[in-house]
Amino acid sequence: MDGEGCIKKAYEFILNSDFEQAIYWFEQAIAVEPDNASYYHKCAISCSRSGKWNKAKHYADGALALEPDNAEFRFHLHTIESKLLLTEAKLLLLNDPNQPDKATLLLIEATRLDPLCFEAFYTLGVVYGSLGRLDEAVASAREAIRLEPEHSSARTLFADVIRKRRSERLKNGGMKRKRNR
Repeated sequence: MDGEGCIKKAYEFILNSDFEQAIYWFEQAIAVEPDNASYYHKCAISCSRSGKWNKAKHYADGALALEPDNAEFRFHLHTIESKLLLTEAKLLLLNDPNQPDKATLLLIEATRLDPLCFEAFYTLGVVYGSLGRLDEAVASAREAIRLEPEHSSARTLFADVIRKRRSERLKNGGMKRKRNR
């Protein structure tokens, strides 16, 4: 079977919600035509949708290696790398909570690579809040809310860090702001 035939077979499986078989057929297309960057890209997308982030990165790297100037391929690779960094940061926070600074660096890079990643901004806000870096926590929580306005945990985080920041400013001799009415 040629590459296009394999791709058609992959899309048939996608339409039937069998993503494992779709990935298999994308891989068959790549085996038949290893210089076709779009096959790598399509396989990377299916792997991403299946939560197979390391495999997705492998195929996204392959697509970009074949077409280094392709902005769509680069964007998709960045979203995958962001997700991998987010996962690494969460594991670090879970397994070694004494390294929030390292997790913060990973999360900052994740937000740089994918500025639409709600989860990275939200997690960064939580970490900043736990470190007492309240201005940065507010900014991260605000961005998370901008990305997902109805997310109740992000709204709660934002309100909590605003309250803590206000309290800290009052403790440190700051003046209470007057409300416009």
